[in-house]
Amino acid sequence: MSVWSGAIPNAHVGYSDMTRIGYGIVALAVSGGLPATAPGGASAQEKAPPGGQYKQVCKLVELPCFLPGLGDLYVVPSTIPAGPWLGYDHDGNLVNTVYMIPTKDMVDHKNFDDLNVAKGKRVDHVSILSTPAHPGVAVPHYHIILWYISAEKAKALK
Repeated sequence: MSVWSGAIPNAHVGYSDMTRIGYGIVALAVSGGLPATAPGGASAQEKAPPGGQYKQVCKLVELPCFLPGLGDLYVVPSTIPAGPWLGYDHDGNLVNTVYMIPTKDMVDHKNFDDLNVAKGKRVDHVSILSTPAHPGVAVPHYHIILWYISAEKAKALK
């Protein structure tokens, strides 16, 4: 039985392991079950730049500074690929936390039990997107996005 089988009642019935893992991550995120501090113990800042060891992604890899649908991303380089990657809107407000989990790690049942989230932020909704390789993450992976804004505002993030 998978470590995630208890996250959702009867999750083992008719669900693939990847589906159970995804639902488990969502359940942990919305229940507040994930640790609430950024690397090094400092809370993630609600305004960009987040400070500490976080670096603006466009300064690390060949990507635009503002990615439509995600925002202006910051990450602690030593946490790549998983992250957390912090996404900010054009006004510098924290709008999401993104985890980029390699597909192979999901298939291989790798556990991620120490992922950080922004302290004190209420998760509005979660998106899980299958994503091809791109600068910064050289393998196919999943974007697991904890949104702190409404789905409508997230869709309008351009």
